[in-house]
Amino acid sequence: MGATQGTGRGGFDRTLTTISAVVVLGSIMSILDTTIVNVAIDSLARDFHTSLATIQWVSTGYMLALATVIPLTGWAADRFGTKRLYIISIVLFLAGSALSGAAWSAGSLIGFRVLQGLGGGMIMPAGMTILTHAAGPRRVGRVMSVVGVPMMLGPIVGPILGGWLVDDISWRWIFYVNLPIGGLALVAALRFLPRDEPQPTQRLDLLGLAMLSPGLAAFVYGLAETTSSGGFGSAKAVVPMAIGLALIATFVWHSLRTETPLIDVRLFRNRTVTAAALTTFLFGTAFFGAMLLFPLYYQTVRGASALSAGLLLAPQGLGAVLTMPIAGRMVDRIGPGRVVLTGLGLVLVGMLAFAQVAADSSYLLLGVALFVMGMGMGSTMMPAMSAAYQTLERAAIARATTALNIVMRVGGSIGTALLAVVLQHQLSGRLPAGSAGGIGAARNLPATLRAEVAPRLAEAFAHTFRWSIVLLALALLPALLLPRHKAPPPPTPDSPPSDTDPSVDAQLAVGA
Repeated sequence: MGATQGTGRGGFDRTLTTISAVVVLGSIMSILDTTIVNVAIDSLARDFHTSLATIQWVSTGYMLALATVIPLTGWAADRFGTKRLYIISIVLFLAGSALSGAAWSAGSLIGFRVLQGLGGGMIMPAGMTILTHAAGPRRVGRVMSVVGVPMMLGPIVGPILGGWLVDDISWRWIFYVNLPIGGLALVAALRFLPRDEPQPTQRLDLLGLAMLSPGLAAFVYGLAETTSSGGFGSAKAVVPMAIGLALIATFVWHSLRTETPLIDVRLFRNRTVTAAALTTFLFGTAFFGAMLLFPLYYQTVRGASALSAGLLLAPQGLGAVLTMPIAGRMVDRIGPGRVVLTGLGLVLVGMLAFAQVAADSSYLLLGVALFVMGMGMGSTMMPAMSAAYQTLERAAIARATTALNIVMRVGGSIGTALLAVVLQHQLSGRLPAGSAGGIGAARNLPATLRAEVAPRLAEAFAHTFRWSIVLLALALLPALLLPRHKAPPPPTPDSPPSDTDPSVDAQLAVGA
């Protein structure tokens, strides 16, 4: 690999081109999977005869698995080698995809999605580590810009492809579509990726992992149980949430006393890191929770097909594609604080249209609102991360990347569960008597009856979107503490970023 790094002055040689192609293959597969599933939630709820509060775990379980596996990636890369880790990740992802496509119940699908998430969460960081090693510091920027193309196209292509598969073939193919792409990526990885030797450098914090992962899962499970078990005062909701919070608090106490913790919570003593984490968490909760609702509104209230819903969501991806590269340059010029505040403002403006959505709202108006929200999303996540990095030594950036990435994923999973619970409750109060099942019941109503209740269903969605607005407004408070000035030059510009640094660009470019 040393020879590879030394060749060319910013250009691509044959070896680097081949490695880039292999990483792009894996990236396409994992990116599509993060954006393709939401348009199928309506079909999954109907086919498995289950409620939204249950079926939302198809997305929530996947995101929690991603959050769990993120801190393991650096340790696993050292322990097994990046090539082996990349191959293992693809195998896990393919196994989860095949099993998800063959799922026979909502419970089995959720379990298989967790397996898929464990593989998908490691594909991007492992691939980016391989690529940065091959490119070297002089070519890493150019290589990342090439690999970033499929990352930006994912939010556009994923919902449209998912909609077409659900409408014309079967929802099972939103998972089976990964098999040919993943098979090709696996063969290419075995054949072309350079071999590297494992170099174990630190012990895995197994105790921390045993507290954090179950703690997050228990808390989100309790949150999701509030609808079916009688609200926040029910023991079925309160007990899991209390256990989850206790485990998370114990994890924090443990991390402060451990030399190599799973997540270095000491980083949050830095005010800017804490502000960035709170901004990212609240934004992830509001935005990614809403992303579950957008296609459901079009399908349930407006009667759109899955493909039509995917096409109607495309403006959001276009907005993100437009602003992501611009926001990166603006952070370097005027500082991240102003960029993040602008991004949050754009998302708020766009979300206002959905907070007043009706059964006959203009598709053009909603499309413009989604485009504006996409612009805001592209101007919020990465600039917020950049704000934290400005105040840290280079050696701490990898640990901050891990911590902030987990915070964002956890926020997304909590937001998905929370807004699904709110929507389920709102729908239950507005559907005709005897229509149990929430979102599935709304979709299965006769056409004439559904037209009659459509305004009430729209009210349920509008009420739920207002929760996102409150969360976004709260995100403005920590965002005000982010730096509003240009970052000082790094103290060691000649040293390449840490192996795990590029993973945050890859994973945050697509969201959850």
